[in-house]
Amino acid sequence: MIWPGEEKAWDLLAKLNPKSTETRTGVTFNSESSMYELKCLAQDIHISLKDREITASSETGKFIVNDLGEYSRLPILSYLLTAKDLPLSGELVRPADLSGGGIFVRGTHVLPLDEIAETFGHDHELFLSIGKTLGASVLDYGDVSLELSAFPRIPVILIVWAGDDDFPAKVSLLFDSTCTLQLPIDILWSTAMMTVLTVLKFNSAIEQ
Repeated sequence: MIWPGEEKAWDLLAKLNPKSTETRTGVTFNSESSMYELKCLAQDIHISLKDREITASSETGKFIVNDLGEYSRLPILSYLLTAKDLPLSGELVRPADLSGGGIFVRGTHVLPLDEIAETFGHDHELFLSIGKTLGASVLDYGDVSLELSAFPRIPVILIVWAGDDDFPAKVSLLFDSTCTLQLPIDILWSTAMMTVLTVLKFNSAIEQ
């Protein structure tokens, strides 16, 4: 299935210089196969210019590009088109505080962070285990927190606070402040949704 905006993105990507794209994005390009190779949540994602296909070999990678295609495919292509060779600032920001960030708190665009809180608020070891499988780094925020690499220059930080008798568990999602220099706000929303749904799906797979 071709999602809205994807065909135009393929057209633009075909016109880019692969070497400069490698430098900007932190991905690799195989000139023999005309294929970019991208790490997404520690999964190897293959973007074929010749076939205009996005594929993955791992089951989690296939879930990301196929089952979550609505949230992953255009962000993958957009990242290759717009990412810049910039260092992370180390300053974390709430998506809602970004210009245009209201998209994160409106209607059906609200991220399912409550499900993350319900699932992992009292099971930090499971959260850390899933994070390890998805290539995450452990941080020192909240009661437990992870930095997941959605794309090489787009870390997504999930912070879990355990609940108690007075307050329920809660979760915050943060970006590095450079995020809007790398991707448009609507693509950042899709990237965040892709990340959260992958974490939740991974938990479901473990339970099964």
